[in-house]
Amino acid sequence: MKTLSGRLAGPILIEPLLFADSRGFFAETYRRAWHELAGIPAHEEFVQDNHSRSARGVVRGMHFQVGPGLAKLVRCARGRILDVVVDLRHGSPTYAQWEGFELDDLVMRQLYVPVGFAHGFCALSDVADVMYKQTAYYDPQLERAIAWNDPDVAIEWPTELEPSVSARDAAAPRLREIAPERPFRYPPHA
Repeated sequence: MKTLSGRLAGPILIEPLLFADSRGFFAETYRRAWHELAGIPAHEEFVQDNHSRSARGVVRGMHFQVGPGLAKLVRCARGRILDVVVDLRHGSPTYAQWEGFELDDLVMRQLYVPVGFAHGFCALSDVADVMYKQTAYYDPQLERAIAWNDPDVAIEWPTELEPSVSARDAAAPRLREIAPERPFRYPPHA
């Protein structure tokens, strides 16, 4: 397992060891001890696993949960996605900035998305199965989103694809409209 650094402080890109030959492959997709070594806080316990399937061009996001928030460990088990995070932490030097990572079923990278970040992705392959662990149970009362195409955030989604977005995500507000509601601080205990 190795970790790869990104531009934003907090998210962690993890590349597991992959053992492949003509018969297929084997990879450990989660081992608490090596995730701790990668920088995922030891006190975080993943309590729910989710699996979504998306067609090419589907954009899901940008989602987050208020209250204590939740962290995610995301991987693409089939196909290829552009996985995107947006920093929502008041006081962060990278507030409202985004970063994207390509996740696929060949290299099998995973992205740790800490509390304080919105998360979303775009399916780049004909079919993309995205699986992720999260540190809190989904609660529709706490679920929030910002617009996937918020011009103030200016995420550079793939231009060669026609985006397909749910009605809920299409109606999500801009970041500036929900800024007073966000409980996230930087640093987290400030």
